[in-house]
Amino acid sequence: MNNNEKDIILVIDDDVVIRKLLKHHLDKNNYKVIEASGPEEGMEHLSANAVDLVLCDVTMEGMDGFTFCRKVRENENYRIIPFVFVTAKSSTEDKSLAFDAGGDDIITKPFDVNDLLIKVKALIKRTAIYKVYGIKKNLQQSFISTSNKILLVDDDHSLIRIFEYNLKKAGFECEIAESADEALKKMTAFTPDLIISDIMMPGTDGFQFRKKLLENDELRTIPFIFLTAKGEEDDILEGYELGITDYVVKTAGPKLVIAKVNAILKSLGKERSRVVTELHAAADSLRVKVVPDSAPSFDGFKITHWHKPFQGIPGGDFIDFFPLDQNNLAVILGDVMGKKWGAWFFAFAYAGYVRTALRMVLQRAEEYSPAQILKQVNKSVYDDAKISEVFATLSIVVINKETKTVKYAGAGDLPILYRNSKKGTVEKLISGGSLLGFNPGGDFDELEIRLEHDDFIMMLTDGVIESRNVHGEPMKSNHLVELVGRVRLDEDPLNEIVKGIVEFTGGSYEDDISLISIKAE
Repeated sequence: MNNNEKDIILVIDDDVVIRKLLKHHLDKNNYKVIEASGPEEGMEHLSANAVDLVLCDVTMEGMDGFTFCRKVRENENYRIIPFVFVTAKSSTEDKSLAFDAGGDDIITKPFDVNDLLIKVKALIKRTAIYKVYGIKKNLQQSFISTSNKILLVDDDHSLIRIFEYNLKKAGFECEIAESADEALKKMTAFTPDLIISDIMMPGTDGFQFRKKLLENDELRTIPFIFLTAKGEEDDILEGYELGITDYVVKTAGPKLVIAKVNAILKSLGKERSRVVTELHAAADSLRVKVVPDSAPSFDGFKITHWHKPFQGIPGGDFIDFFPLDQNNLAVILGDVMGKKWGAWFFAFAYAGYVRTALRMVLQRAEEYSPAQILKQVNKSVYDDAKISEVFATLSIVVINKETKTVKYAGAGDLPILYRNSKKGTVEKLISGGSLLGFNPGGDFDELEIRLEHDDFIMMLTDGVIESRNVHGEPMKSNHLVELVGRVRLDEDPLNEIVKGIVEFTGGSYEDDISLISIKAE
């Protein structure tokens, strides 16, 4: 859809009053509404129009809403269209039936117009992103790290050392394990890009080892090569039935193993590059940015930010700046736990969903309270059955340039750091709110501080403190506090802290990394 076209919403209800009421509010918010008095007419409109969302009554003559939704979902062309039930029924059983039928959400009559609009806009945004990325496309395999780490598993000590020597000589980072159980333990701290394993081992053999990996969502997609003295057809077929990438007979020698390893990693690298390019193109086509190019100017404050996406992939961290009025600015920092879903594009889509819900709340906020804003966004996320099982952290800061005050509330986030220039102290400001979408209430705390000249606060995501140095030691919050404390009054806080982070990590990060600095001038 181009920017001049309106999103199309299909309203299905045998009550003409409800249809007209919904149409009135949706028309006012720039949606194109198509009305249908029942499922049969609704299906005709779906066939004839590029519908972006369906609002459907449950209790109707002939076919009820649940049955109609199941029928809609049978058609592949309509499976990702958001489907929202509008009903007077609100029992747990009714909600369960709605989601079992394939619905995305449920709105209870009499409905709150603002809640309706938040759900509609957020669901349409989510679906727009899914359409571009492809909802069925599993991208996890494409985002495997290109650091060329190999795990060798074999109970033959001499042979494994020979292969280790040759692989390291070829430029690979290697870890060895002389049993499957040892390999599983090592993978709690070492995630390889490729596993090479013997089949015949005492205790847990290679086939059993492979099956254990397949039970783990994070390990099952790592490319796997069987290295064995056995070359019978049945053994080879059993290996491929377990989804292995390749099969090498030991007598073939190290050169063949290295050649196969290079070919596999080169293929994965090309695929990863292609998919990352597709992701960026998709983001550009949607005009979606998880992080703006620059922070807005705001009298009396210098606001800057720094963001490094993990491996260059648009990911789970997002930053937003939202002017509330001429005196108040909302600064937003979020971190979606996208890795839980096993695909980066889900994190990106979810970030877009949260930002859309957030902006809808901010547009109608009657008071500039971060805690109240968080409470409303949290409810929107919690009530969405398709989203609520994936959580995010969210920090909201509202700056008032007249009073020089900063209000802060957070949902499951890290503390923000407050540097008092006069005292030379650094304080952690901690909010007690739970992860966004974790529970319906949220119970978000709100803190307020006044920033004097040269005071600053630093907002951050956990990618910062989880970054490691060459010895594998994480930065941790104490090191970051030290960096903040060393910033001189005449220095730019963000530049100095970024220098410290790069020096500590060598510029290598294990997650999205985001910082926002807000300094009083």
